[in-house]
Amino acid sequence: MENLSSSLAPAEWITISHVSDVGAARRSGQTLAEQLGMGETRAGQLAIVITEAASNIIKHAGEGRLRVTLAAHGGQRCIEVLALDNGPGIGNLAQSMQDGVSSAGTAGTGLGAMRRQADQLDVYAPSGKGTALLARLWLDPAAAGQPVLYGGVCLPLAGETACGDAWAVAQQHGRLVLLMADGLGHGPEAAKAAAAAVQALMDEPGHAPQRLMEDCHQALRPTRGAAMAIGELDLAARQLRFAGVGNIGASIIIDAAARRQLMSHNGIVGHNMRKVNELVFECPAGALVVLASDGITTQWDLAAYPGLATREPALIAGVLLRDHCRGRDDASVLVVKTVENM
Repeated sequence: MENLSSSLAPAEWITISHVSDVGAARRSGQTLAEQLGMGETRAGQLAIVITEAASNIIKHAGEGRLRVTLAAHGGQRCIEVLALDNGPGIGNLAQSMQDGVSSAGTAGTGLGAMRRQADQLDVYAPSGKGTALLARLWLDPAAAGQPVLYGGVCLPLAGETACGDAWAVAQQHGRLVLLMADGLGHGPEAAKAAAAAVQALMDEPGHAPQRLMEDCHQALRPTRGAAMAIGELDLAARQLRFAGVGNIGASIIIDAAARRQLMSHNGIVGHNMRKVNELVFECPAGALVVLASDGITTQWDLAAYPGLATREPALIAGVLLRDHCRGRDDASVLVVKTVENM
């Protein structure tokens, strides 16, 4: 399906703690640029963005994580670079964007260089709260003007290469269908269950959440099963239809101080799922829909992050993952934004 984005797209997480990791991250980006069909110039711009993002982690925080992934939004493809650390933050971001400004005694060209090379750049780095940076380079630079309504992160348990969580978003006819699956356990068998759920969405993107959950129940029978949440966001009516089975956290955030938890039913999709109830919720302009696997603690609160709710969805997801990952299971966050001017 052309207008589907998912965590199953090629992606790589790189731990950044040594100068040699900068080169490893750059090579990962080069591999993805070749897969996407980027030309030499665009691939060179991506290399600069990755180099600066990884180098800044080492200079200012000592260590952190960087993810490079292929992504799709509205039928257009891009490469996203997400850099996360728990360093001192930046504070005066506007000043730090100027060439020659540095807090580490360097030339001070990092953020300015990234802003020039990337099609889109978003940074959240309040003093004392670490730095989160998202850069995006489109295969077609003209796509940079379109709104990006969703973004997610998916991190496998340490020591695993396959992630037992998966998320997906299908966009068509003024609606977004959101799915998150957490395969039981972790590793390759859990990943098979989660991938089967994404495939069910690809096969029947027009089905409403209740019907799609039933589709997934049949598709996951040969697997170990999964906890799942499915939502359908009507962009014109500003309503969310929702169905959940198992322990996927689901919330609608009207503003940083108002978070509505969405109820899921007990069960395992693919095995002992009972009848699914579909509920409808108002989702006004500016609201966020957040889905999180149980690898993320339930104690997160956007009120603790002033201004974060206005950032890119993938950046919001990255910050929540960075600060609230339990560290003993796969962890995923999907954020969808109902923008003001839809």
